[in-house]
Amino acid sequence: MTHDEMRCGEGGSDDKVVGSRRGRYYYSVKEYGQGRTICTFLIAFLVLLGITALIVWLVYRPHNPKFSVVSAAIFDLNSTSPPFLSATMQFTLTTRNSNKRVSFFYDQLSAFVSYKNQAITPPVLLPPLYHETKSTVVLSPVLGGASVPVSPEVSNGLAMDEAYGVVSLRLVLLGKLRYKAGAIRTGRYGIYVKCDMLVGLKKGFVGRVPLLPSPGCKVDI
Repeated sequence: MTHDEMRCGEGGSDDKVVGSRRGRYYYSVKEYGQGRTICTFLIAFLVLLGITALIVWLVYRPHNPKFSVVSAAIFDLNSTSPPFLSATMQFTLTTRNSNKRVSFFYDQLSAFVSYKNQAITPPVLLPPLYHETKSTVVLSPVLGGASVPVSPEVSNGLAMDEAYGVVSLRLVLLGKLRYKAGAIRTGRYGIYVKCDMLVGLKKGFVGRVPLLPSPGCKVDI
């Protein structure tokens, strides 16, 4: 092989390597461009989705429901030893939906009564509820009926409060809430309602008891 032939061979080999490197560079640039396009599309889609959600929120701007207890009746409230408590109570409460365009679905609602942060009635399941716009719904669940174990602090505290004539109780509602605005329905959100109240109650009294004063309720969603 002559020197010129060797140079030609070497030149041909260099051309192939250079061409191969150019091909890899071309494809890497192409893939980079495709990835950049996808990222730009996703960002634009997320921005548009956020703007749409903001517009819907500003248009509907839902207010949480408002709960309040309007009456209470005590039919049974007795403790035994070892500390078990038997209680039967009925509370009438209202829930108000002040929204013009947003309604509520209540699912898996349950209610119980507590004293000194301890349940004194077992949870009672309430039926599902659809709450229309600009409306008020009245609930009157009867709670209790079965004895529950309580601490000595609860048993002694109730006896002292009944002797004094004023008992502090808390009505608790737990469940799931869904918002409905036109054809739009959201997922389920946990709802926690607590209604703290003072009731006028002497030991042995049965029937409707006064609320001191008429309490409001705190709603967490």
